[in-house]
Amino acid sequence: MIKGLLNAFKVPELRKRILATLLIIAIYRFGCFVPVPGIDVGIIKELFNQFTQKGSMFGFMDIFAGGALSNFAVFALGIMPYITAAIIMQLLTIVIPKLEEWSKEGESGQRKITQWTRYMTLGLAIVQSMATTVFIERQLKLGLSMMDKFLIIMTLVAGTVLIMWLGELITQHGIGNGMSLIITVSILSRFPEAVIQTLQVVSPYLIVLLIVVILVVFLAIVVMEMGQRRIPVQYAKRVVGRKMYGGQSTYIPLKINQSGVIPIIFAASVLMFPATIAQFFPTKTFEAISNFLVPTSPVYMTIYGLLIIFFSYFYTAVTFNPIDIADNIKKYGGFIPGVRPGKPTAVYLDHILNRITLPGSFFLALVALLPTVIMATLNVPFFKHFGGISLLIIVGVSLETVQQLESQLLMRHYEGFLK
Repeated sequence: MIKGLLNAFKVPELRKRILATLLIIAIYRFGCFVPVPGIDVGIIKELFNQFTQKGSMFGFMDIFAGGALSNFAVFALGIMPYITAAIIMQLLTIVIPKLEEWSKEGESGQRKITQWTRYMTLGLAIVQSMATTVFIERQLKLGLSMMDKFLIIMTLVAGTVLIMWLGELITQHGIGNGMSLIITVSILSRFPEAVIQTLQVVSPYLIVLLIVVILVVFLAIVVMEMGQRRIPVQYAKRVVGRKMYGGQSTYIPLKINQSGVIPIIFAASVLMFPATIAQFFPTKTFEAISNFLVPTSPVYMTIYGLLIIFFSYFYTAVTFNPIDIADNIKKYGGFIPGVRPGKPTAVYLDHILNRITLPGSFFLALVALLPTVIMATLNVPFFKHFGGISLLIIVGVSLETVQQLESQLLMRHYEGFLK
C-alpha cells in the first residue's frame, strides 16, 4: 500500500491529480465552518442536537453535510440536493422517452442529462434553503427581515452550487468520483468526535470487541461489494470483406449488491419522514407516529429491514433492464451458451438477477441494522455517527478510488495497491 502510494507520487500527472484532490477537499471542509450571516452558531447547535436525539431527517442530512448543517454554514445543504436530483433523473429516464433516448446516445446524451441534473439541483437547493431558513427562524423566533432571509437563502444556494462545481473539478482533474469523495470526507470528519465520545463511556474490553466487529463488518462489505456473478457471452464469427470479426468470449458482470446504498437511503428517508413532519407541524397524529417509530424499537428495525429489501429489488429493476441487454447481445451476434437469443436471454438474466439480489438485499439490511442493535444494547456512541450507510459509502468509495489509482499506475508500468 505504501509502495503503491509512493509510486503514485513519482508520476507527475498522478501527483498533480492527488494534490488537486486534497486542495479541493480542504476548500470544501473550510466552507463547512463558515457560518451564514446573521445567525448565532451556538443556538443552532443546541437546536440540531434536539433534532438528532428525536431521529429526524436533519440529523441524517447533517451526516452527509459533514456537520455543516448543525453549524448552519455556507455548505449547510451539503451534496444532498445533487444526490436527490441525480436519483430523480435516473428514475425519470425509465419514464420519459426523451431521457431514455439521451441515455443511449453515449457521451453527448450524458452531457445533456448532466446539465438537466444541475438545473434540478439548483431548484431543489432553492426549495430546501427556503424551507430550512423559515423553519429555523420559527423555531428560534429570530424575527429576520426579508432582506436577511434572502441573503441566507442565496448563501445556502450558492454553497450548494459551489459544492457541485468542486465535485466536478475532482472528477475531471483529480482522483475518483468527486461527489462520492465529498460525501466520504463529510462522513469521516465525524470520526474523531465519535472516537472521543466512545472512549469516554465504553470500557477497554468493549473497545476491543468493537474494533473486531468493525473490522469484520468492513471485510464483509468488501467481499459483497466486489462479489459478482459473471454471465458468459459468446460472439459468433462473421466475415466482412476479407476480414473476420467476432469469435470472442466475454461476460456480463452482475454485482450481488447491484443497487449500492440507495435502498438504505430510501428506507431511512421514509421512516424519518413522520418525525420530520412532526417538527414542522406538531400535530398529535404525527407525534404519535414519531414516538412509535423509535430507531431502537423492534417495530422500527423490522420495517426498516423490509423496506431495504423492497427498495433493493425496486431500484435494481429500475436501473438494470434485461430486455435491453438481451437485445444488444442479439444485435451484435452474441449469445449466452445454452440460452437462445432474444426473449429467453432476457428471462434468464432477470431470473439470475432476482436470485443474486436476495442475498444482497439481506446483507444490506444486516449492515444497516447491526450498528443500531449494538448502539441500543451496548450504548455505544460510535455507531450514532457511523451507521450502515456510512460504512458502506466509506468502503465503496475507497475501493473505487483505489481501483482507479491502480489502473493509472498499471498503465505506467508501476505496481499498484492491489496484489
